[in-house]
Amino acid sequence: MTASLCEPGRAAREFEALRFYEPLARAGDASRVFIPPPKDVPIDTRPLASITSAGTEIKRRELRFTSAFKPLNTAAESVFARLKCNAVAHAEHWCHGDRPRSTLIVLHGFAADMQWLNAEALALQSLYRAGHDVLLFTFPHHGPRAEPLVPFTGYGLFGNGLLHFNEVTLQAIHDLRVFIDHLHSRGVERIGAAGISLGGYTAALLASVDDRLDYCIPVVPGVSPIDAFLEWQPTGLLLSGLMCSHDVGVTEMRGLVAIHNPLTYASPMAGERVLIIGGAGDIVTRPHHVELLHRHWPGSTMHWFAGSHLLHLGREDYLQLMRAHIDRWTRQ
Repeated sequence: MTASLCEPGRAAREFEALRFYEPLARAGDASRVFIPPPKDVPIDTRPLASITSAGTEIKRRELRFTSAFKPLNTAAESVFARLKCNAVAHAEHWCHGDRPRSTLIVLHGFAADMQWLNAEALALQSLYRAGHDVLLFTFPHHGPRAEPLVPFTGYGLFGNGLLHFNEVTLQAIHDLRVFIDHLHSRGVERIGAAGISLGGYTAALLASVDDRLDYCIPVVPGVSPIDAFLEWQPTGLLLSGLMCSHDVGVTEMRGLVAIHNPLTYASPMAGERVLIIGGAGDIVTRPHHVELLHRHWPGSTMHWFAGSHLLHLGREDYLQLMRAHIDRWTRQ
């Protein structure tokens, strides 16, 4: 992200384009930012090989559709126009297939789109065996949505600058809402969202702007991307240098990307439906980030594990809490 902004003249144009978002974020009106997707979007379905877990066959299929998302800011249109892979939304659906069942939407972290990794981290096989369906969403610029020849999965999320980061996060919410429409059309009545890191941030955002979720479980969620960039190294040195050279302070910088911050919007979700899980020793999404999200939802449950962003000591404890939380809010 910072490397792309170092191109001659790029940073000045980028900061100018980013100012488009600040008044929208200040207004806090989600309906002006998160434009509902078209109805009845055709979704292609392809069966995938089943997997077996503890004697239970997990039936899987791939879902995909061409995203109708259009950038809110016209300055981002030229980049979006040339992204062919990212224009197709993907998800892996673990679906029993016998009747509509409560469904957990799972959102992965940055550069961590491998479905087996997320299934293991959140014990999704156990959830499926308990009778729930699972939809594993692929975030823009990851996996099959990554453009050819990029250095790694997820590169395009930040590699195209902050203007694109703003828009592609809006695209993620747009595409998630298409999948929610699809689940509802199949008779699914109980839907929740959970995610790790970037996925936790996006799950919290989805629950802050869409009233159709029954519960939300953000795990080690980043809540202030600018603070996270400034706290990491070397991004902190590079971004702070760019901000200084263009006379942009931290408060203003936060405002330029607040358009997709879950704290920007008055959430329709009641606090008791939110379970927030944080790492006491996390230096990527530091505890004060997670505490801000906890205050965003009065009445939400906050659970700390003794570990870092990647090393989750006591994971079994929070997995049990997650199961209890899911069971509570999906009980028909």
